[in-house]
Amino acid sequence: MDQNETPVLTALGEHQKLDRYGFTPPAHRQGRGVDPRVLEVLGEQSFRSDVLASSGLDDRKTSNGYLQRAQELMADAVGAEQTFFSTCGSSLSVKAAILAVTHGEGELLIGRDAHKSVVSALVLGGLQPRWIRPSWDNELKLAHPPTPREVEETWEKYPDASAALIVSPTPYGTCADIEAIVKICHERGKPLIVDEAWGAQLPFHSDTPTWAMSAGADLCVVSVHKMGIGFEQGSVFHLQGDLVDPVRLEHCADILSTTSASTLMYAAMDGWRRQMVQNGHEMIDRTLALTRRVREQIEELPGLHVLEEELTSHEATKDLDILHILVDVSGLGVTGYQAHDWLRENCRLDFGTTDHRRIEITMSIADDESTVQRLMDGLRLLIDAAPGFPASPPVLIPDEGELDLETVMLPRDAFFGPVEDIPVEESVGRIVAELATPYPPGVPVFLPGERINEASIKYLRSGVAAGMVLPDPGDASLRTIRVVKE
Repeated sequence: MDQNETPVLTALGEHQKLDRYGFTPPAHRQGRGVDPRVLEVLGEQSFRSDVLASSGLDDRKTSNGYLQRAQELMADAVGAEQTFFSTCGSSLSVKAAILAVTHGEGELLIGRDAHKSVVSALVLGGLQPRWIRPSWDNELKLAHPPTPREVEETWEKYPDASAALIVSPTPYGTCADIEAIVKICHERGKPLIVDEAWGAQLPFHSDTPTWAMSAGADLCVVSVHKMGIGFEQGSVFHLQGDLVDPVRLEHCADILSTTSASTLMYAAMDGWRRQMVQNGHEMIDRTLALTRRVREQIEELPGLHVLEEELTSHEATKDLDILHILVDVSGLGVTGYQAHDWLRENCRLDFGTTDHRRIEITMSIADDESTVQRLMDGLRLLIDAAPGFPASPPVLIPDEGELDLETVMLPRDAFFGPVEDIPVEESVGRIVAELATPYPPGVPVFLPGERINEASIKYLRSGVAAGMVLPDPGDASLRTIRVVKE
């Protein structure tokens, strides 16, 4: 295929040149009706690019097939058999993948470090999770991907499950041995779904960790906006092999997704694919070299430590995406929450994954010497300011196994059944009816249908006191918890 093509992006450019006018949604009419104060911030071009996909960008029959052609080009570029675009984020793509492989019933093997979107699929589908225990690092207090042995042991316990789902790379950049896990699943005739939300760049450079499709996975979900170049919510899922029905997958995505998809997001993903085919290897090469220097420079700063050997030496970690720079700030006597908040307030720098002792810097092809200089200047200022930070309450991190909560009800039944809100002091032993998810990275500590234990409550309450964010409980302060009514 001609990878110089950009069907959606080109059609959008032609749409603007032709000065089309639609008596259709969106009602802003390519920006004509927008408040000038809004245009000042968002720009006229963003509204000009916001048009209907059919009876707008294309005709009412979508005769030109712009989206279909763009998806075929993406699949060809990365070596997948089929690719589908989503403008509702990888959260929707993961849900669609799960519902497609399970047919909305039965059991699913899932790494317990899965994103909260996976739990949403369990609730919607009425599915029974069979948790694959991730490899817990008691020293670092973080989860590595599940090992092939752990996946195989879980299959032996639950041979009737429809499929397995793992996260790789994790939000920390650690990667599972996907090839070995694929073999274990395929020996049983079962598909493997890989939540590869952080892996948009992987197909385009050999010095990055192995891409899920290259390792033989049946279905992988990728967030273009995370490590690629695209708008928030831009996602693709790739398919290969004959263990997942592509029509059912498309139908599941259609049921969950909007009927008003964003042509702006489609066009950005279309253009990013062309950019990667034409220049991606060179751009990633430069970014990898820049990242290695950044890692070395941060490691030289007093009180800061870049985790690498601690991650790569663990048996569960097949590889490490070095673009995730995980920095331990505990040597400064501060928490990751404090460091993050101070850098945002004083240096106008933002970070993603943050915990009791770490902040994470994710590098992308958009970074260069100027952005790195801003980062290093900010970190040096943080080092100077840290001695003046107030003491933070300790976060009571559980030991290995203490967060392995017992699943005693289907997540759907616990979520939709009779519930009550009770004081947290009375919750140990009760069945939780809501999620509690430190965010980011968005991995639930407990989820509907699990029995609450004392360790999980102490962890979350102490975390909130120290600055942890819990966006999903009804009471974000966790003074009360929603539980199944007895």
